Amino acid sequence: MSKPPLQLLQGFIATARLGNLSRAAETMHVTVSALSHQMRQLEERLGYPLLLRLARGVALTPEGRRLFDQVAPHLDAINEAFRPFPARHDCVLTVSVVPSMASAWLVPRLGRFVALHPQIEINLQSSQHLVDFEKQLQFDAAMRVGNGHWPGLTAEPLIDEWLVPMASPALVARMGGIDALPLSQWPLLGDPDGEWDRWFALVGEAPPKRYIAILDDSESHHRAALDGVGVALGRVTRARLLLESGQLVLLSPERLKTPWSHWLVYPERSATHRGFLAFRQWLHDEAAEHRAHVGG
Repeated sequence: MSKPPLQLLQGFIATARLGNLSRAAETMHVTVSALSHQMRQLEERLGYPLLLRLARGVALTPEGRRLFDQVAPHLDAINEAFRPFPARHDCVLTVSVVPSMASAWLVPRLGRFVALHPQIEINLQSSQHLVDFEKQLQFDAAMRVGNGHWPGLTAEPLIDEWLVPMASPALVARMGGIDALPLSQWPLLGDPDGEWDRWFALVGEAPPKRYIAILDDSESHHRAALDGVGVALGRVTRARLLLESGQLVLLSPERLKTPWSHWLVYPERSATHRGFLAFRQWLHDEAAEHRAHVGG
């Protein structure tokens, strides 16, 4: 025997474990007659019977049991070794995205990508954690926030992020209008990174002595601002839809550029993935439209 008949052995192991040709054929995605033919081929090749055909399923002969005991552990080891290497399909794309960026920026635009590329199935995985592309091989790319330095990966700039004071129309009305009081006298929502200090330095004003609340993520800032709790130093990219719909209004023409931006990040293997290349082009087009709209 020159080479082990792996396909026949896989069918034999499935049949032996399930004790039924019909159920084994279903797991192998073949017909019962095809699997039965494979079992006869394997028996003819080895020269002895492996299965006893019973009224309700099949049983192993002594030779079949010996073959099963010797082969099954090795096939299991091969299957386990291949588990971290999912089959790659150019029509399936998996992208990791920060949750707030996914909901506020990417998902509202996703319909345009689907309309342009209906043959591509895109899977968005929202997470604050960075993808390890060497271990998590199912991921093709990620949208990340940072300075663009991720060793071993290609990082392409998409959008800069700008901070601008913003509030709900209801809060503006309560305060008597946008220009009624200096901004330092408004109820301000603070942040642990001191971005307000940088913004007040930019406009040449003294920051407030206290904030009404300190929130540690942009989603909470925008939510509190929407509810009229106070003024958020909001992220223009993530708040764009809220601003365009009038749910939030800008309180100043001045804006502060953050030291971090939004990037498309991907491993070398994705450079030949046709689905990713389509997504990459579309994403850069969307980013260009956004930059043209908000400036910067």
